Amino acid sequence: MQFIHFLNSHLLDPKIGADRHYSQVLEQAVAADRLGYRGVGIPEHHLVNLLLIPSPLQMAVAIAARTRRVELVTSICQLPIRDMRIFAGEVVQAQALCEGRLMLGVGKGAFGYETGRLGVPMEETRARFEESLAVLEALLTREEVSWDGRWYRFDALTVMPRPDRPVPLQLASMAPEGIEAAARRGYHVQTTPLGASEDILAAQVGAFHRGRAAAPDGGTNRLSLQRGLYLAKDAADAREKLDRAYAYYERFDNVFGGPGLVDHGIVRPLPRKQTIEELGSNLLICERQEMIDKLSHYAELGIDDVISSSNFGQPQAETLEMMERFAAEVMPHVTGLGAEIGE
Repeated sequence: MQFIHFLNSHLLDPKIGADRHYSQVLEQAVAADRLGYRGVGIPEHHLVNLLLIPSPLQMAVAIAARTRRVELVTSICQLPIRDMRIFAGEVVQAQALCEGRLMLGVGKGAFGYETGRLGVPMEETRARFEESLAVLEALLTREEVSWDGRWYRFDALTVMPRPDRPVPLQLASMAPEGIEAAARRGYHVQTTPLGASEDILAAQVGAFHRGRAAAPDGGTNRLSLQRGLYLAKDAADAREKLDRAYAYYERFDNVFGGPGLVDHGIVRPLPRKQTIEELGSNLLICERQEMIDKLSHYAELGIDDVISSSNFGQPQAETLEMMERFAAEVMPHVTGLGAEIGE
């Protein structure tokens, strides 16, 4: 098991401004490269102050120019809001500029407020995603592509330049049936239970391994699981970060399946049904030994990569300090652990 640092990029205080906001994102990515994380996860969202990176490929290239080894994982690029004929060329360019370190994570999008205001109703995103993925793969792997589908119709064309190497694809899915289907088709998979219980997590992991076992190549694809994770210095620090995490989910739930109440780009906090204690039992916000024990269990389940979502709105210095502690006190004990599944 290895670790990917997720670049949460919340702009909770709009007075921070774009320059400082994105310089902090880059600072975290450089730290992840130095500290031995496998990669960094780069989100994509628009029009809201949560997970605010409108161009993940652009961010990947900027990080590649400042780092040496870290994998650049888009987490995720939203296909339904893009034209694949343009996006395919952007992917080829990004992969070249990232010197082969790009892992292209793709999905249908998650915030109805966002997709709706970009002209794609949430109820259409699944169908649009499936056709967009097929078009994207065709454009990246075949020189002459024409299409006659529901969302795309075009005469034969060739994306230029052609990629020098295959672009690895990772599909995002939360539903166990979707995870199993993606793994069976040989895709890398990115999932998350968000703030849900370990029963949900276990169902997602089990679905991946069932699918991977049935994959035609014998199962070389990887499972990356995103989880709220913060290595606390002590009990008081853990409680303070849990309070911040709960406040974050008050906003996240508003745009993820909620009413989408947004004021001038700022997502409103809304009451949650889940208690703070229930959320705390599901996230990894804890001290060293408890963190090692929980992550060792994740490795036993067969999770290849943990995408650590560690920014709940605390100051940048605290995030960087936590990354240092995590790399020194936890990663040596759990990196490389893993159970052989299905043998």
